[in-house]
Amino acid sequence: MRVNSGLFKSRIINYPKHIRPTADKVRKGLFDVLRAKIVDSHFLELFAGSGAVGIEALSNGVNEVFFVEKDRQCCKIIEKNLSQLGLVPKEDDTYKNIFILAMDAFRIIDIFSRKNRKFDIIFLDPPYYKDLAKKTLQKLAACDILSPHALIVVEHSRRDCLDESIFNLTSFKQKRYGDTVLSFYKKM
Repeated sequence: MRVNSGLFKSRIINYPKHIRPTADKVRKGLFDVLRAKIVDSHFLELFAGSGAVGIEALSNGVNEVFFVEKDRQCCKIIEKNLSQLGLVPKEDDTYKNIFILAMDAFRIIDIFSRKNRKFDIIFLDPPYYKDLAKKTLQKLAACDILSPHALIVVEHSRRDCLDESIFNLTSFKQKRYGDTVLSFYKKM
């Protein structure tokens, strides 16, 4: 798997064999849509897996990325991927804008809400067929961690039906790639 665009274009990204990584064509389509909003934004990747989407965001100029993944093996892969790109701080704490959190997505949303932390772009790619995409959207709608013009992008199976509106969130676009769908949400 490779970075599709930006500063790290064509660089290799590793991924754990037990996950379903976001396909190259899906990441390319995602960043074609996000490109105008990405520079200097605060980016949150939930269910990060290999970190490929957050790394693509870093490659395209985000200000800050939080990788949230509860599987510690995946967190080690994210750290390895960042290290291969020269993005993991050694001792000088150069990259204060990159965070890997080995934690449950629902728990971190609560923590960010209590700390009044806001994000411009939130990407989530939970395991398919477990209703986690819908539950995570409900949690995001209930906890105020979205900046005023924030976008939420959900990668899900076309068989996982998501509501057009979830509390104060509304879907405004969908892009399909075979069985995979990207659903874009914003605050009403």
